[in-house]
Amino acid sequence: MNTKKSASFFTVEENARIRAAVEKAEANTSGEIVVMVVDRSDSYREAEILGAVLMAAFCGFLLEIAIQIGFLWFSNSGWGAGSKMDAELVFHGVSLWTYIPLVIILFFPLKYLFRRREELKLPFVGRKRIDEAVRERAVRGFFEKQLYRTRDETGILIFLSLLEHKVWILADRGINSRLPHDQWKGLARDLSLGMREKRACDALCSVIISCGDELARYFPRKDDDTNELPDHVLHQ
Repeated sequence: MNTKKSASFFTVEENARIRAAVEKAEANTSGEIVVMVVDRSDSYREAEILGAVLMAAFCGFLLEIAIQIGFLWFSNSGWGAGSKMDAELVFHGVSLWTYIPLVIILFFPLKYLFRRREELKLPFVGRKRIDEAVRERAVRGFFEKQLYRTRDETGILIFLSLLEHKVWILADRGINSRLPHDQWKGLARDLSLGMREKRACDALCSVIISCGDELARYFPRKDDDTNELPDHVLHQ
C-alpha cells in the first residue's frame, strides 16, 4: 500500500499558516471554513487494468520482435551481405503462440506498477470521470466529517485531491441559498493551478481569505458565534 501523502503534503509551518488564515477568514463571519486533503478521490481500478493491458500488449510486441530478430541473427550468422532478413520477414515472424503468453506474463508486473505509481493511471481516465470522482469524494468527506451540523448550515469545505491536482469547494445549504455554487469555481481553479505550480500553501491561504470575504458579506459574525468546526487541515 502507498503511504499517505496528504498528512505530509503541507509542512508544519504551512499548516500553521493555513490555520491562521482560517481563523482570520472566520473572524468576521458566522460561516465555518474547513480544509480537507486526500491522497486521491478514487482508485481508478478500470484505468489500472486498461493501462496494464495496453502496456503489456505494446511491450510484448516489442519483445516478440526482439526475439525474432535474435533468432534470425543467429540463423544467418549476423547481418552480413548474404542475410535475407528484412523488416517484412521480422514482422511476418511474429507468432501469436509466443506473443499472447508474453502479454499475459507482462500484465501482472505492469498492473502492480500502475497500482504503486498511481499517477500513471491518469492518462487512461477521462476528464469527466476524474471530475465526478473528485466531486463525489468531496461530498462524502463533507458528511463523514459532519460539516453539515453547524447551527445556521454555513459550513464550507475546501477539498484538495492530490493525485488529480483537483479542488472542489462545497458549501452547506445555508450558504447555497444565498450564494450559487458557481461562485466558488474561480477560486477552485486558482487553487488547482497553485497545486500544479508547487505553491499550494500560498494559493490555499489566498482562497481561504477570499471565501471569508464572501461569507462575511452575506453571513456577518453574530455576537454569540462560536467556532463549530476545526480550523486545522483534515486528512483522509
